[in-house]
Amino acid sequence: MTFDILAALVVLPVAGAIVHALIPGRAERAHKIFALALTTAIFLLSLLLVDRFEPVPGMQFEVTKTWMPALGIRYHVGIDGLSLWLIILTTFLTPISLLGSWNSVHSRVKAFQIFMLLLEAGMLGVFVALDLFLFYIFWEAMLIPMYFLIGIWGHERRIYAAVKFFLYTMAGSVLMLAAIIYLYNRTGTFDFPTLLAQCRTGSEKTAVEGKTLRVIPASARRG
Repeated sequence: MTFDILAALVVLPVAGAIVHALIPGRAERAHKIFALALTTAIFLLSLLLVDRFEPVPGMQFEVTKTWMPALGIRYHVGIDGLSLWLIILTTFLTPISLLGSWNSVHSRVKAFQIFMLLLEAGMLGVFVALDLFLFYIFWEAMLIPMYFLIGIWGHERRIYAAVKFFLYTMAGSVLMLAAIIYLYNRTGTFDFPTLLAQCRTGSEKTAVEGKTLRVIPASARRG
């Protein structure tokens, strides 16, 4: 059985958040050191993707497992040349962000480290998901810690910024979900590579719908 690097990159921050929950909140320095060490290790792990990535077209490091067969939903992850560097950027900036906040976050340090790890897990999940249903779950999971990070540790008008962030992302998420459901009703699958293949070989109308399909992950990754 091959080592699933992509799953490890997503699971490790979540596991780290659970460990943080078990550490007493008064041990602030321990929380900071553990989060920084873990995110640095995750960055080093992500470098294996660069070492093993082949400069050829198509998805790599793909893992597919049945999840909800009745709905055509699968655990399907993989990366291409674009998502590879977005993953590296995410794992590189997370420990830098924690280091930058070392002397600026003084309240609720434990919760801050937990939300930062959950945010990293959500972002990495967005970049590796090849099933649109799985992608949407990671997308929504990413927004939750971001909302709290803005609302609790933001600066002036942080509550206003958090509410505005919530409203805008909620509106965008509803439209994205509607587009995903529409594509599923037309094609009967949430699998992103399968949908792209149908768009390439389908009718002109299907190809137009394919442009909408490409916007979903592209806009999320740019965001």
